[in-house]
Amino acid sequence: MKQATILIVEDDSGIQEMLKYSLSAEGYTLFQAYTVKEGWEIVQSKAIDLVLLDWMLPDNSGIDLLHRIRKYHSKLPVIMVTAKAEEEDRILGLDVGADDYVTKPFSVRELSARIQAVLRRALPDEQAVQIGELFLDPSSHRVKVGEAELALSPTEFRLLHYFMSHTDRVFTRAQLLDQVWGEQVYVEERTVDVHIRRLRKQLSGFSLDALLQTVHGSGYRFSKQK
Repeated sequence: MKQATILIVEDDSGIQEMLKYSLSAEGYTLFQAYTVKEGWEIVQSKAIDLVLLDWMLPDNSGIDLLHRIRKYHSKLPVIMVTAKAEEEDRILGLDVGADDYVTKPFSVRELSARIQAVLRRALPDEQAVQIGELFLDPSSHRVKVGEAELALSPTEFRLLHYFMSHTDRVFTRAQLLDQVWGEQVYVEERTVDVHIRRLRKQLSGFSLDALLQTVHGSGYRFSKQK
């Protein structure tokens, strides 16, 4: 797993410094915000892998920021770290979309374990995938057939990676849009067909286009089996 970048949205400077010291020592890259406004600006401008979010902030509720994150950055993991410990508060935080909920006072060791668990579920798999001569490496963003390298667009790369990681399964266009483009990206389903055609054209140069199969009435499948 790659080392992650974490945003801490917390108005208590003591907790900020404690988390900065502890998480930096574990190798995480950190950004810090003390208000909802600052936190939202960082989410919008930086590549954040996870947010640690307080509920009670000076300019607005952390729940408001969580709402915004879920609307515009639906897959960004968020852990609520808050003094609001009542059951109804926990239920609300999780219902709005928090991936985990930690109450103050908390153990830094436990929070670190929770962070690692959430990131394991959320961060893309960096393991290389190979099917026959077709080799895809997410960490270097390269696709090769033997010694020849394919020049794929970012979307074609994500699409091929998803197919190669889920062989022999049939996916509808809607499922592929959610998994490859993202749930909050609103494009037409025929966009999938366009990228499938482009990907097949790339693979056809190595006689591998038959791997990417159309299942009539259902969608697409990536398989060696005909």
